[in-house]
Amino acid sequence: MKPLFSSMVVCLVAGAVALASVAEAATPAALEPKRAARAAKSAPQAAAPRFASTDEIARWINQYRQKPEPKHLPAAVKAMSSGGVFKDSETSGLYVGFIAGVLGANPALADKLIAEIFPLPPEDHIAIIKGLAYSGLPDWKTRLSGIAERMPARAAIVDKYLNGKLPDIGTLQLDSGPAPLDIMWGLYFGTGSYEPVLRIISILSWSKEANNVERLTIGSMAKWTLASNAARDMDLLKLLKTAVKHEPAANAAILREVIDAADVNETGKIRKDAMTAIETLKVKGSEKSRSYAWWGTAGQTALALGCITASALGQVAIGVPCVIGGALSGAALKAFAPTD
Repeated sequence: MKPLFSSMVVCLVAGAVALASVAEAATPAALEPKRAARAAKSAPQAAAPRFASTDEIARWINQYRQKPEPKHLPAAVKAMSSGGVFKDSETSGLYVGFIAGVLGANPALADKLIAEIFPLPPEDHIAIIKGLAYSGLPDWKTRLSGIAERMPARAAIVDKYLNGKLPDIGTLQLDSGPAPLDIMWGLYFGTGSYEPVLRIISILSWSKEANNVERLTIGSMAKWTLASNAARDMDLLKLLKTAVKHEPAANAAILREVIDAADVNETGKIRKDAMTAIETLKVKGSEKSRSYAWWGTAGQTALALGCITASALGQVAIGVPCVIGGALSGAALKAFAPTD
């Protein structure tokens, strides 16, 4: 109807407003979708997020729960690949878990998103494979089989996942190394779902482990990262306060420590106590000869998880260097390394 009233002279006539209203009402219904489409096209569009650095990727991941934008996942994954975050499987769990979460939360879009992620360097195809395996999609094997021909260099790994020789999200063991804990956090960031958080809560008792140094380390990381992230995520903190009512007594006591630390944003004591417990067990037990590299990786994983919110806010406020993207500082490595 705009061409009929292009002349501003009409606006000077007292009956112009009424005439325009009548004309609008008389518009055929068939034209309404076209008008809506034109209006949508002319409306200002939100700018696509920038992924020029791992900090910008981390910022987007951290904010994703409040404003899910699955359509930007392919660009984010390409940026992750360019930034080298998939090079080390032990430190890429957060990103792989996030990919899995976005795919799992968007089953109708999953195939399209995966198609747009390609091409990707063959060495990074494992992120897509694991993303599907950890997505929780009931037909993830069918989807993986459907893209297998695009990843010929990964045929052996694809076959292992399809035949159950490698774990999916349902069989992934949290004490199999530091990466699974990262994956749980990535799933939370990609979905806002409480299920991965509840899995993390379920292993808090490991932070009191007296015989198994790996479980003690993973449990301590779980405790510290829950507190660090809940201190900056009120929804997460509310979840912890609800969950504590349903936990067994021993686990509930540890979770209350987490909640208390998050409430006042003081997580330093949790980290200090964890380091002391780990060092004590390594000294008195038979595990002291564990690889220095493994302990460095464990420390790096814990720091990366605890820092992601701080990084998104442009802060380094939890008392140790942030290692988003896998750049481990000497101070961070020293903090979690064994001493002789």
